[in-house]
Amino acid sequence: MPKKLVPQELLFIFGLSNLVFSKQQNALSKYTKVFISLGSNLGDRWHHLQEAIDQIYQKIGLITQVSQVYETPAWGFEGSPFLNACIEIETIFSAERCLKELLEIELELGRTRLPNGEYSNRSIDLDILFYGHESHQSQSLIVPHPKLTERDFVLAPLKDIAPKFSHPKLGNRIIEYFNKFTSPSIKIVDDLKLKIPQLPIIQYQYLAIEGNIGAGKTSLASCIAHDYNAKFIPERFKDNPFLPKFYKDQSRYAFPLEMSFLADRHQQLLDDISQFELFSEFAVADYDFYKSLIFAQVTLGEDEYRLYKKVFDIMYKELPKPDAYIYLYQNTERLLSNIKKRGRGYEQEIQPEYLENLNKGYLNFIKNQQFLKVKIIDISELDFVENRKDYLHLLEEIAGF
Repeated sequence: MPKKLVPQELLFIFGLSNLVFSKQQNALSKYTKVFISLGSNLGDRWHHLQEAIDQIYQKIGLITQVSQVYETPAWGFEGSPFLNACIEIETIFSAERCLKELLEIELELGRTRLPNGEYSNRSIDLDILFYGHESHQSQSLIVPHPKLTERDFVLAPLKDIAPKFSHPKLGNRIIEYFNKFTSPSIKIVDDLKLKIPQLPIIQYQYLAIEGNIGAGKTSLASCIAHDYNAKFIPERFKDNPFLPKFYKDQSRYAFPLEMSFLADRHQQLLDDISQFELFSEFAVADYDFYKSLIFAQVTLGEDEYRLYKKVFDIMYKELPKPDAYIYLYQNTERLLSNIKKRGRGYEQEIQPEYLENLNKGYLNFIKNQQFLKVKIIDISELDFVENRKDYLHLLEEIAGF
């Protein structure tokens, strides 16, 4: 009786067991820590600070730390005392984009600026102190903030959340600058505590984000992994040697391409998903293993597909299945626009019919699912990368599913 082949031996037969992929660039590295000061000396000062924090969370990024609230005399003009605080956020936006959003928040909260730039009473004042460890200078923004080391009302709350942070240009730590003030003119307001806005609770251990080419699944999965401190499992595809060849000659390279994807996805999920409990309570992937069969149905001939499916079925049985499967639907026109925007040369020849066939394959798979918990979210009118409110809306959709 012939020996029953296990998946690793099947991979060896097809010459794929030693297929090596270089590490995909970590999508989480795009986040930057930003320190922002907040001040108010008009109206309900605490309410203005809290409302600013809530809007920064809605429009710019995740709030990771909030200082105590301090009261200090007006600085640079005669006015009512200020309440001051500092926050740390993590954002994917540039420094200039952060400034743009902060200025809009100030306007929404009633800030009026004098045309000559003089200091005045204000409902809210928001300043970028540090943008990571970067130095940035333009007509509208200078970071690090050029006056922060001279102001005890900035340094006091900043030392609460970043005492050991070193000034990128001057070198000293925040606590050292604060300690230079022998008699700071500030006091802690003990009965005022600012709240950090909370992300919606996602109760899954293994979440798969799926979608057509260019739907944004990697962007969404990486953002969720970052914000929820989850294990991120990205599909390794950029260095697949067959992919550029496939887009030029699909009939010749479809089978080796699909087999190489199958091999890598299987090995990666065995390595990552099966052991993720040791490192994290939550894992999120930007693909599901079943996509291999969906793509193969579109790209392979009948005989090749039958052989492929035999290998797939053996592998699929032993892999853990996601607790929730999210399918990001985008119309074909939007997909083509996204593909063009991200500029991968080998993708520029993708035809609308190919994307439409893939979408039909996904929807047919979803329609026939009995065991997976599946949700389709139409994101054709959303931009969750450039618009944080769209991103938070998607989190609510997933958390409530």
